Amino acid sequence: MRAVVQNDKTGVLSKVSPGTRIRGGLAVLAVASLAAGCAHDASEARPAAGQPLQAPPARALDAYASELSAAHAARAAAARRWGLKRVPLTAPPPPARKPVITTRPGFEVDDHEERGLPPVFTTVPTEEKIVFLTIDDGAEKDPTFLRMMSELKVPYTAFLSDYLVKEDYGYFKKMQDRGVTLNNHTLHHPYLPALSYSSQEHEICGMQRVIQERYGKRPTVFRPPYGNYDENTLRAARNCGIDHVPLWSEEVFADHWEYREWDRSLHPGDIVLSHFRGRDDWGGTMRDMARRFLDKVTAEGYAVARLEDYL
Repeated sequence: MRAVVQNDKTGVLSKVSPGTRIRGGLAVLAVASLAAGCAHDASEARPAAGQPLQAPPARALDAYASELSAAHAARAAAARRWGLKRVPLTAPPPPARKPVITTRPGFEVDDHEERGLPPVFTTVPTEEKIVFLTIDDGAEKDPTFLRMMSELKVPYTAFLSDYLVKEDYGYFKKMQDRGVTLNNHTLHHPYLPALSYSSQEHEICGMQRVIQERYGKRPTVFRPPYGNYDENTLRAARNCGIDHVPLWSEEVFADHWEYREWDRSLHPGDIVLSHFRGRDDWGGTMRDMARRFLDKVTAEGYAVARLEDYL
């Protein structure tokens, strides 16, 4: 049975024997305003004379444009407050029909599709200029990071490991209350391919139970520690109720980025990895990581979307 592992620097796949340790990692004017991330002042939806529109549909549109303008102003103020170079762009509405997610070529295990195993992927198929931020483990519990992301209205997805989360379950409940989806990253963050099927199932199903009991919703999304897995990992994940196994295309730290692809560029639908880490590990804070992430994606014309809206 082959194990699929992630190279720590390049993200290239390789085969390893069990036991090997791998360290990884939107009717009309309003629509245009929203799709452009409120780049233009929503007051443009008012008549040239500057008087409110009177027909009922026009009044509704005028009110909506005013709401967009106010929302953009609030987001711009938050961007200044948190030290961003630009106002983050607003993601388009989720697709009416979700894309078909398949396993990335080269990431398959034997008879992957035939056995109905969950797809493993690094990018969501889309033509929209969006990326997805995912954050792993749960070690750093920075309350100002929660406030920052909430004020900026930037979505992200958390993948949690119980041995770190149990220090403060309440922190991640606050995160959930802000609209963040809490997903599975195992109980103890082991190198899964070195474990038996039963041990892998314990790690994955056990974390399913923890999230269900603590946060009231059983996840359907799982990320293996270090991005490493084998056939048993995906069998256990499926049997524990997992439908998708997202990995990542890029990883962002407080002070730099790392890339899987040779062109070292963002692409539509890319999944970006980060971790709950602070100064002791990074020489920077989670706010520093968020600023580095948002400054780059915004400068390149990307908005941040919610991963679960596409799965």
